[in-house]
Amino acid sequence: MIPGSSIETLLALHVVVSLIGIASGLVALPALGAGRWLGHWHAVFLVTTAATSITGFLFPFSGITPALVVGAISVLTLAIALAALHVFGLRGRAGPAYAVSATFALYLNLFVLVVQSFLKVPA
Repeated sequence: MIPGSSIETLLALHVVVSLIGIASGLVALPALGAGRWLGHWHAVFLVTTAATSITGFLFPFSGITPALVVGAISVLTLAIALAALHVFGLRGRAGPAYAVSATFALYLNLFVLVVQSFLKVPA
C-alpha cells in the first residue's frame, strides 16, 4: 500500500488508471491491426496498463489469489511488449511479438473489467 493513502484512494487510482489503459488500448491496437502506428496512444496504453498491474500488487492480500496470478501474467506480458518495442524496435519477429503481447495485455484488462463488473455491480 502507498504510505499515507487509504485503500479507497488506492482503489480509485487503480480503477481510473485501468479504465484509461483499456480506452487507449481500444484505440491503439485496432489501429495497429489496420497498419497504422499511433505512438502516443501506445505509450499511454503501455504506461497505464503497467500502472494498473503495479497498483494491483499494492492492495493488502494474504496468499496467492487469482488477481495476483492475472497481475503477474500481465506484468510478464507487458515486459515482452516493452522489450519488443524498445529493445528490438519492432524489427523482425519483434513486431508480431509486440502485437500479440499488447493485445493479450488488453485482453487481460478487459477480462478483469468483466469479472469485477459481475462481482461489484448489482443486477
